[in-house]
Amino acid sequence: MKILSLGRHHYAVRVIIFLITIALIAGMVGCGGVVKFDLTIASTAGGSVTTPGEGTFTYDEGTVVSLVAKVEDGYRFVHWTGDVNLIANINDATTNIAINGDYAITAKFRVPTTPMVAAGDLHTVGLKDNGKVLAVGYNARGQCEVSGWVDITQVATGSWHTVGLKDDGTVVAVGWNGGGQCDVSSWTAIRQVAAGRWHTVGLKFDGTVVAVGSNKQGQCDVRDWKDITQVAAGSYHTVGLKSDGTIVAVGASESEQCDVVDWMGITQIAACSYHTVGLKANGTVVAIGKTGDGQCDVSDWTDITQIAAGSWHTVGLKDDGTVVAVGDNYKGQCDISDWTDITQVTAGRWHTVGLEDDGTVVAVGSNDHGRCNTSGWILK
Repeated sequence: MKILSLGRHHYAVRVIIFLITIALIAGMVGCGGVVKFDLTIASTAGGSVTTPGEGTFTYDEGTVVSLVAKVEDGYRFVHWTGDVNLIANINDATTNIAINGDYAITAKFRVPTTPMVAAGDLHTVGLKDNGKVLAVGYNARGQCEVSGWVDITQVATGSWHTVGLKDDGTVVAVGWNGGGQCDVSSWTAIRQVAAGRWHTVGLKFDGTVVAVGSNKQGQCDVRDWKDITQVAAGSYHTVGLKSDGTIVAVGASESEQCDVVDWMGITQIAACSYHTVGLKANGTVVAIGKTGDGQCDVSDWTDITQIAAGSWHTVGLKDDGTVVAVGDNYKGQCDISDWTDITQVTAGRWHTVGLEDDGTVVAVGSNDHGRCNTSGWILK
């Protein structure tokens, strides 16, 4: 009798479990026994989702739903975010999603990023207007592994590392981290970044400055800086432009590259190995530091709108889209006299890169490791 009662008890338990399972399944299905799921759609400022619309929609399992995002003037579509694993192409404003669960997705829009180029010692980085990043050149330290970056608004290159500023004010970095120069994951509220040989600098929205990496020469001693509007990083020194047009600098100054306290009326700064360059409001340029290769011979420059400093050369962009350069030309890095329609320049160790008005990129100088292989780039 005891064994029989136990068997009946087990049977009753199995029946109850079966009935509960049936009830759960019944709650998940609609008419005809088809499982249904919710798709919740939203958008950021700058556009809307016109198909199927915005809100929560219910679909049968297996339904393929068309997605169409419409962009407002002055913005661009970036990508779909959220539960995007089953979206055919998250980077396409017109795509589709296969329904296999409850999903919440958002169409992200933004003001287009201003394309730019940056040159490290042996690599070149390009920022596209969709916030994605390209890189060519020496990659033994991983400094070119930027293909997965999104929502980037600015890039900077050190000797063997690359830094990206995201649209939410956070920072990413890849490459050699021997001095801790890539330890930027905790940074927030950053508006501009700069990269030196073994350190990285961030300008915050409140005008203060943060820095990580090697500080053997005091190049990271920036915590007391205030009212800064731009930062630049040389190999072993850091320069800050204040809102009143004066300059502060810390770090190595054996070539007097930090002797900038008497500069006034500066609107832009650049720094590299052993020299510092400043652009004045009237379009003229000043430079200080090691000048054995003529990299500081800029006193006769006029009508300059942007400057860049390479290891041993200096580059200036003129208001007519042409470019001037002085300094070491051992690898042809100063052979830029035929460039036209340039909107931005950058200078590396032995190469110079220019961004043209149509978004294409030109480069001259040493092409070791393919750092000048930018001819196929279109950044906008």
